[in-house]
Amino acid sequence: MATNDELACTYSALILADDDVPITAEKISTILKAANVSVEPIWPTLFARALSHCNIKDLISNVGSAAAAPAAAAPAAAAAAPAEAKKEEKKKEEEKKEDSDEDDGDMGFGLFD
Repeated sequence: MATNDELACTYSALILADDDVPITAEKISTILKAANVSVEPIWPTLFARALSHCNIKDLISNVGSAAAAPAAAAPAAAAAAPAEAKKEEKKKEEEKKEDSDEDDGDMGFGLFD
């Protein structure tokens, strides 16, 4: 469960991202001071470093789409599977026909004659 320090830094980072301001430890600290929230000094630095290479707006807007993408791909893969299975069956049938022609070594008598 998130602590109050983590939540305060998260909200500060969201405010900065919403205003299209680069997320830095100093700016997170400034927002926290303006809100009269005291946090341990390590938290703004950790959040700033963790979020420095992320586009927070993209993360927020794509929260549900990551789960939907594999779900959408599954029916397409399922539709392709029967077509591949039919091709494999045809190949096996052709191989069986070829093998049966070669294995006909009829010697003129049966096993129980």
